[in-house]
Amino acid sequence: MSNGGGSYNAQNDSRAGSTGEPDLGTEPTGGFFSADYKKHDDLKQMLDSNKDNLKLEAMKRIVGMVAKGKDASDLFAAVVKNVVSKNIEVKKLVYVYLVRYAEEQQDLALLSIATFQRALKDPNQLIRASALRVLSSIRVPVIVPIMMLALKDSVVDMSPYVRKTAAHAIPKLYSLDPEQKDQLIQVIEKLLADKTTLVVGSAVMAFEELCPDRVDLIHKNYRKLCNLLVDVEEWGQVVIINMLTRYARTQFLDPNQQDVIADEDKNFYGDEDEKDSEEEEEDEEKEKTPPKKPYMMDPDHRLLLRNTKPLLQSRNAAVVMAVAQLYHHIAPKSEVGLVAKALVRLLRSHREIQHVVLSNVATLTTIRKGMFEPYLKSFFVRPSDPIHVRTLKLEILTNLATETSISTILREFQTYVTSSDKDFVAATIQAIGRCASSISEVTETCLNGLVGLLSNRNEYVVAESVVVIKKLLQMQPDSHSEIIQHMAKLADTITVPMARASILWMVGEYSDRVPKIAPDLLRKMAKNFINEEDIVKLQILNLAAKLCITNPKQTKLLCQYVLNLAKYDQNYDIRDRARFIRQLVSPAGEKGALGKHAKKIFLASKPAPVLDSSFKDRDQWQLGSLSHMINQQASGYSPLPDFPAAAPDPTVRNVEVPMPWAEKTHKKKAGKPKKEAFYSDEEEESESESDSEESSSSSSESGSESESEDDSKSESGSDKDKKSDEEAESSSSSSSESESSSESESDSESESEPDTKPQKKAPPPKTKSSTKPKKEAKQEVSLLDLDDKIKENGDSIPSQAHDEKTDHTLLDTEVDVSSTSAPVPAPASALDVLSPSLASDLQGLSINDKTDTAISVTTPMFVSTTSHELLHRMTGEGLSANYRFTRGTCIYSTSMVPVELTFTNHTDSPVSNIRIGDKKLQAGMTLQEFPEIPSLPGGGSMSVSIGIDFKDTIQPANFQICTQDRKYNVSIKPPVGELFQAVTMSEADFTAQQSKLTGMNENSGKVSIPSQHNNSKTITARMSELANVAPVSSSQDGIYRFAGKTVSGGTLLLITVKVGEDNSASITVNCELMAICSMLVKEVKQKLSLA
Repeated sequence: MSNGGGSYNAQNDSRAGSTGEPDLGTEPTGGFFSADYKKHDDLKQMLDSNKDNLKLEAMKRIVGMVAKGKDASDLFAAVVKNVVSKNIEVKKLVYVYLVRYAEEQQDLALLSIATFQRALKDPNQLIRASALRVLSSIRVPVIVPIMMLALKDSVVDMSPYVRKTAAHAIPKLYSLDPEQKDQLIQVIEKLLADKTTLVVGSAVMAFEELCPDRVDLIHKNYRKLCNLLVDVEEWGQVVIINMLTRYARTQFLDPNQQDVIADEDKNFYGDEDEKDSEEEEEDEEKEKTPPKKPYMMDPDHRLLLRNTKPLLQSRNAAVVMAVAQLYHHIAPKSEVGLVAKALVRLLRSHREIQHVVLSNVATLTTIRKGMFEPYLKSFFVRPSDPIHVRTLKLEILTNLATETSISTILREFQTYVTSSDKDFVAATIQAIGRCASSISEVTETCLNGLVGLLSNRNEYVVAESVVVIKKLLQMQPDSHSEIIQHMAKLADTITVPMARASILWMVGEYSDRVPKIAPDLLRKMAKNFINEEDIVKLQILNLAAKLCITNPKQTKLLCQYVLNLAKYDQNYDIRDRARFIRQLVSPAGEKGALGKHAKKIFLASKPAPVLDSSFKDRDQWQLGSLSHMINQQASGYSPLPDFPAAAPDPTVRNVEVPMPWAEKTHKKKAGKPKKEAFYSDEEEESESESDSEESSSSSSESGSESESEDDSKSESGSDKDKKSDEEAESSSSSSSESESSSESESDSESESEPDTKPQKKAPPPKTKSSTKPKKEAKQEVSLLDLDDKIKENGDSIPSQAHDEKTDHTLLDTEVDVSSTSAPVPAPASALDVLSPSLASDLQGLSINDKTDTAISVTTPMFVSTTSHELLHRMTGEGLSANYRFTRGTCIYSTSMVPVELTFTNHTDSPVSNIRIGDKKLQAGMTLQEFPEIPSLPGGGSMSVSIGIDFKDTIQPANFQICTQDRKYNVSIKPPVGELFQAVTMSEADFTAQQSKLTGMNENSGKVSIPSQHNNSKTITARMSELANVAPVSSSQDGIYRFAGKTVSGGTLLLITVKVGEDNSASITVNCELMAICSMLVKEVKQKLSLA
């Protein structure tokens, strides 16, 4: 056979030699055994040909082989010779091949190094970039100097594509020779200054690979990166956003440490109404002292948030996820909710994307529950969802469960239980158990539903229900002995080991509640002991030991029988447990030291299990990272830095980028002898134009702000004193301009500049007559406009008396604020910080669309003098604190509940710097701090006031009370009656509103009132003590009506007490908040039934 193969090959070789051309169509069959057979010989000859079409065909076939994963490395010598080809198409394909194999065939690649260097000067940008890419792929330290020279030349190349390739080559060169780091950082600095969107993403990627801690390279490029971000390619956006997230964490203060004061307020009714209301606001300014702003967001911080917001609409899921993590880590709490809709949109993508997004949403729901509540139905499970997506959706639904949404979620869970997927059914039942443990109002309902599942035909459903019921019963076993009896009877039919073990544990733990059933269950288990699973055997041993301790007469022999069976079991754990129990329960001789305490050991009270979310501890990782996905630190992960305690110097970012149109603008500005006339007249022109053309006004104002940004900054030092004296006036004045900027949001400022240049060239002279019509137009103002105007500004109202110089200062301030920051959504409260006098005046003047005009707030009927302990003097090391709900109007905001704190120093030495520290509030809740107490002398006491917006829930407000050297964690949980403020209304209005709040918005109950207290005076007094409500006049005897509304949301509360002849009374509570209805009915029943 070998001879035949050899002769056949020899014959073919001679035939090929005689013709002079290879036989490309015939492949020798004996080639696998022949040493002289050359693989890809046809391709090599095609590459050696003089015809470009043959070379191009050969390169296409070779690149196709590489794309399919086939090895084409033996063609390297033949391919590399064609790098000098004059055909552009051939040369491109050659470079594609060389990039793939240059690292493997380094010696051959070095032979063509001169060719690559010549290609770096090629007129075609693709050839230059490919040559640089091949050069950086040759992993030989000898050519590092050549690569560095090529890199420095490419960085200044006219083509942005070549500069982008140079950025990609930097990490390769750094890994080859780390000593070149300093020179490479200089190259990166040049690339970061590039203005081309094609280059910026790659430059930041190289920066992150090489020197992520060199934030000084980012300072002067920060604003440019923010402005170019929208136009960068998608993967570059991801890299830049992640880098800017870390930058923001090191350069800006935490916006959630204190209440955020918006840089700009959005106007509600337009420019015309705003001008009409200014005159009335000036009158109010005299009565109001502007509050001190505790925090002002850095304009650059706002710039980043504003420019990343449009990327939430990106088609790339990675970009949306990057923006979501940026908002989560650096945005104010009131603005993080913007990302919820974008993340929900990603749930329509592929399964893999769904899994990543849902994992991050699950973490967000443990921290910011209210963020995804409007999108609850988006997390309902679909039949097409895979099991890992279903499990994550169950996790999210459980995290989102609240008193208001639990009924919808439980109805959805009921359909999931009927699924044929056993794992999904088990996860659903566990989710029901978690809902029951976290929301006490539905614990009974969930428990009854789980007990109902015990009769299900699916044994797996029954088994999982038993396991969950066992955990729930541990929380309150006293009132559920009948459930334990019912589950004990199921031991005969259930075969799932975990469920049988759970039943045995429950019967043993609560054997005193089922004294007749427990011994009989032990008898049945002992009969089948040897056939049980190991986990069941261990629980049988525990049951025998517990019953032997509590009921030795009936179970001692059974216990010994079970111990004897376990003594010879195959599992050593069971044998060891039997020996241990035997010595404790029934020792052969005198009881040992442990035997005397057997009852304490076996029947000790055990804490109820805590059913927490598995995503609760994942907030330690950066959102969207691999470490967050796997819940452990991945290779290369670096944690996010903490926010700085003090704000770093913001002027490091004030680097002006020279641009052609900017130079022209500065030349025009240099010719202006005086700045005051420019600002004042331009404002008057823009305001007069806004009456007829609002959009053109918005454009011109926006442009003028961008042009005068630098100049207003230069003048800010000289006008600093004036601005501080008239801080309130500047904030109110800037609101008119902020409307136009808020409508255009983040439009390009450069587009509006040409509109403003003609105004700059020939500004009209400033005269008193030009100012007069403006002031006359402002004199007409309605009460409604005043109310809403104050709600938008939240600071103060400018006074009428100010001269022309003051007007100039205000406009300077306005331009500075508007040009460096964007409108911020208003905080949770309807009004910002108010003075006590103005808050009380506006209480009755505010008009709410949801509330009838006949319904008005009134003073509380009862104010409790009882205080509650906030900080015990032992815990506070001599400092104690009590709190009391004053039921008045909060001096900080009408949506906040006022709370009076009283600090007492029980020591002889003074306590200094008493203040509120870190706040851990539920989503949406806000807390207004009291001014810091510098010193509290020994034995002294002081009362201060704070405001808390509980968002109409009884969730506690957790925060820290700090002194000079100590921090104490405290919590204020409001009684449900303190969430309201009393309102007055007529009986007809009461009846009309009550008719709208029926069905699920109504809750009722019955109570027996002691005869001595069955009178209107006592009932009214007790209801006023219970809740901050006001009585409503009634035309019927024996019917008492009370009305109030929630402080935060303004939701109406109506209480009706109908007293019968036999001292029995029916209670009806109507409110949109169902959980509050349920709690109030219980508390009213308790209050009225007191003797």
